[in-house]
Amino acid sequence: MDYQYPIDYSWSTEETIDVIKFFESVEQAYEKGITKEQFMDKYRRFKQIVPGKAEEKKLTGEFEEMSGYSSYKILQKAKTAEEGSKLSMQP
Repeated sequence: MDYQYPIDYSWSTEETIDVIKFFESVEQAYEKGITKEQFMDKYRRFKQIVPGKAEEKKLTGEFEEMSGYSSYKILQKAKTAEEGSKLSMQP
């Protein structure tokens, strides 16, 4: 990993850690898979910290630009996945 996670310096340490955990869950979906529940738990916490759509798009867009991993695509996959299923963006 040769990139940094997009963060807002107004967040608390706990919030920053939780946002990083969300981005790590996106990475996990692409690299080895993650359960729908694990991903959605991280996403729900991310949305508590970043409730606005514009800020969410800005942060996830920066992350995708740096990493190549789309949180939008994994979120769409999670929304249609069965409970208990594993999300994977591997080819």
